[in-house]
Amino acid sequence: MDTTAVERNGINAVPEGERHGRPSDLFWPWAGSNLSLFGVAFGVYVVGLGLGVIPAIVTGAIGYALSFLLVGLVAIGGSRSGVPTMTLGRAPFGYQGNKLPALLSYVSNVGWEIVLVTLSAQSGAAILRRVAPGIPETTATAACFAVAALVVIAVGVYGHAMIMAVQRYLTYAFVVLTVVYVILMVPKLGGSLETSAGPGGWLGGIILAMTLLGLGWVNCGADYSRYLPAASRPRSVALWTTLGGALPPVVLLVFGVLLAGGDPKLAEAAGGDPVGALAAALPTWFLLPYLLTAIGGFLAGAIMDIYSSGLSMLALGVPIRRHYAVLIDGALMVLGGYYLLFVSDGFFGTFQAFLAIIGVVMAAWVAIFLVDMWRLRAGGRAYDERLLRPGAPAVNWAGLASLVVASAVGLGLITSGDRHIAAAVGYLMSDELKGGTFGAANVGVVISLLLAGLLYFVLTLRRR
Repeated sequence: MDTTAVERNGINAVPEGERHGRPSDLFWPWAGSNLSLFGVAFGVYVVGLGLGVIPAIVTGAIGYALSFLLVGLVAIGGSRSGVPTMTLGRAPFGYQGNKLPALLSYVSNVGWEIVLVTLSAQSGAAILRRVAPGIPETTATAACFAVAALVVIAVGVYGHAMIMAVQRYLTYAFVVLTVVYVILMVPKLGGSLETSAGPGGWLGGIILAMTLLGLGWVNCGADYSRYLPAASRPRSVALWTTLGGALPPVVLLVFGVLLAGGDPKLAEAAGGDPVGALAAALPTWFLLPYLLTAIGGFLAGAIMDIYSSGLSMLALGVPIRRHYAVLIDGALMVLGGYYLLFVSDGFFGTFQAFLAIIGVVMAAWVAIFLVDMWRLRAGGRAYDERLLRPGAPAVNWAGLASLVVASAVGLGLITSGDRHIAAAVGYLMSDELKGGTFGAANVGVVISLLLAGLLYFVLTLRRR
């Protein structure tokens, strides 16, 4: 396809004549979007639960693989139907009922855009201040933020073909630069970490890894597979999506865990300002390549998010073209990035709170989506187009009720590092549970996933 033409397809089924490629093509966009140096900080976060080297790596890898397997299963629906994710959601939730999860999906995507573009700006500013100390901090941050936002919006406007091409070449570059970076940092790595957490810490590590990675992408799985031919092997679609999304982050996770074992002070600093802290340990000659690696990795993820957020906006019923939806998303991304960069007094608390809340709701959503797809739609082969367009039943109460109930229970079983949000969650736990291992594990994410799937399965037993 022509990568220089603006994509014209919106949330319609992609015509068979425009569908092309192989399932292995899915490796590149998912690898590029998750091969950022923030993955190093994820390893530090998992260690922070009281896990040693091996437990942290094992739990993190399991969480990554499980969460991105969910994305891979959703992607099968896209390849078989040619329809984006949140439009397929009209089947389990109803045409109007789907607007609630579509809105939550939109908030999730825009939130990730904001976070990733913010990290890009912080990355650029950190390097600029070291290369040119005379540049004021605010000026450096604002300039880098403007450039990052423009790049993300431009690629998002061009759409699917441009994204698939850009992500492939970005991944090639990231792999080379990341290998060099890891080699330079080897002297700071070590394995002197002891496990102080009990079984709850292991569970917490898996759940944290799931919320850090795949649960933020489940609502996008079909958006990038829908251009594949309908005859594509479903196992291959799921496999390449899972490998692309989980394998590169596992490598960075291992590096982050070993960094925490070899240089605890640097690891602690990386937990608060991942890019700036890790840059401080590098020789000056590698700063420019490091800058490109850090910024490019974050932008690759933001590009995927802004494309999917535009599709989510269309699934809400907003009557505009896809590329105009991207421009609106871009404006919201700029406003949110300004808040995180120049107003918020703490990054990780806000970020973790956002991840936990969206993770609970998206866990419930994906369980309902997959039960519906595999049980009622023949694994994505039997979507009735009448359920996906105006005139379809307004509300599927089984799906909507399952989502609301499971999310409410899940939110009552998580804790938050943000003082403003902490008061609104964890309402099903005592103060003792909140302060212990149970609270730290954020089991509400898994409970939400299992409960939503079970509820929807039971409520639709009479349907086939």
